[in-house]
Amino acid sequence: MKKKWLWCLLALIAVVCIISMCFRRPDLSQMKVSTGKLEIYNEFPSKYIKPRTVRVWLPDGYDKMEKCSVLYMHDGQMLFDDSVTWNHQEWQVDEVMGRLIADGKIPPCIVVAIDNAEQDRINEYFPCKTYLQLPSDVYNQVDVKEFTADNYLKFLVEELKPFIDSHYKTFPDKEHTAIMGSSMGGLISLYAICEYPQVYGAAGCMSTHLSLMLPNALGQPKVDCEPWAEAFRVYVEKNLPSMGDHYIYMDRGTVDLDGDYGPYQDKMDAMFRNNRWDDNHYDSRVFEGHEHNETCWAKRLDQPLLFLLK
Repeated sequence: MKKKWLWCLLALIAVVCIISMCFRRPDLSQMKVSTGKLEIYNEFPSKYIKPRTVRVWLPDGYDKMEKCSVLYMHDGQMLFDDSVTWNHQEWQVDEVMGRLIADGKIPPCIVVAIDNAEQDRINEYFPCKTYLQLPSDVYNQVDVKEFTADNYLKFLVEELKPFIDSHYKTFPDKEHTAIMGSSMGGLISLYAICEYPQVYGAAGCMSTHLSLMLPNALGQPKVDCEPWAEAFRVYVEKNLPSMGDHYIYMDRGTVDLDGDYGPYQDKMDAMFRNNRWDDNHYDSRVFEGHEHNETCWAKRLDQPLLFLLK
């Protein structure tokens, strides 16, 4: 009887150990890259947002380069190494960027990867000033004070960018500074180029969450997100940067969440065309069969990089 109890206890311990291994946080300090090298700044300080890890990817041969363009990317923990990401997927930024640079298809470029704030990610990436385009009875249905994207952008522009430009060999002008993300990261990238057109000359918005989908995402009372989606389009139209020296890339897949973006992306495309943005400055694409995940973004990552960094 005692042996049976002992075997049950050992089996229970084994199960607990397996579960804890499956759900433990990945060790992002061990993140590795296939090309170039990563320089990691843990707990990067800010007076605007919570400290977080910032990773700087430098291309092969960086030490011999004179100056580089800079691409700022959101959700930094998902970009380089699928062995340490929560879903075992990655953007393959180092592989794709390294290949394009080595082939001479884009100029040398540094990637600044900013980790998201996990539980606060939605609020940090939600375009704050959208609510200004709504009647008060609509935006009062949610707590707009929770939206912190303006502070997140202040961190990028006032704190992080000066640090990068002073510590690395960069071209600091907007012609050589781009910003990019996916889903909510696509929203904040489009918002960033509208808010800071003097800082960012290009924005990449992949699988952009143009539906805004407020109810579940923010955990607030159920509201109709359609007015918010329309309000964001109105905001973008009112704050579009000049076409001549700015470039914007947008895309979507056709499966799962990306499949819901079609009508919203069509309206956004029409707005850009109505404002006479041409194909040299605005590129919007649809990728059949692509899902809303890092694996699919990696498959087509070369497209925005070629368009934005040319």
